[in-house]
Amino acid sequence: MQIAFLVAPEGVEQVELTEPWQAVVDAGVVPHLVSTAPGSVQAFHHLDKADTFTVNRTLDKARVDDYDGLVLPGGVANPDELRTDERAVAFARGFFEAGKPVAAICHAPWTLVEADVVRGRTLTSWPSLATDIRNAGGTWVDERVKVCTDGPNTLVTSRKPGDLKAFCTTLVNELGAGRR
Repeated sequence: MQIAFLVAPEGVEQVELTEPWQAVVDAGVVPHLVSTAPGSVQAFHHLDKADTFTVNRTLDKARVDDYDGLVLPGGVANPDELRTDERAVAFARGFFEAGKPVAAICHAPWTLVEADVVRGRTLTSWPSLATDIRNAGGTWVDERVKVCTDGPNTLVTSRKPGDLKAFCTTLVNELGAGRR
């Protein structure tokens, strides 16, 4: 089982990348760091630079068919950059079209709003995205973790780093990795 973690070259919230990454590794899943550019990505601890991480595959080489699911970590700048990249938006949309699970935390649903895949779905996020989600036809809820199966795939969302334990547990369970 392989999971894509889609991030921009700069601005991903480090803990929202590293904790879900470790959770899928611990479940026996192979994660791939997918980005819009080769090399490495610069993670952040809120507004301060943190570590860098090596990109495994760029969007020009990544295919939805190569993966069993998608994780979209947050950070403010990360999804804001992804939603302006047509390849990133199409890649995220492709998981919905293929019926594959997607997990997004914090500001990451911005990419899903841009992909026009939240219509009719119930999800959570960082509270400042509530209006964007509603305007895109989704229902926003203030919950630690929300699993929505009212669509072509399973969508797992959480609000913030403080929700990561629940997010990671739910992500692994919904991927079926915990049952392998």
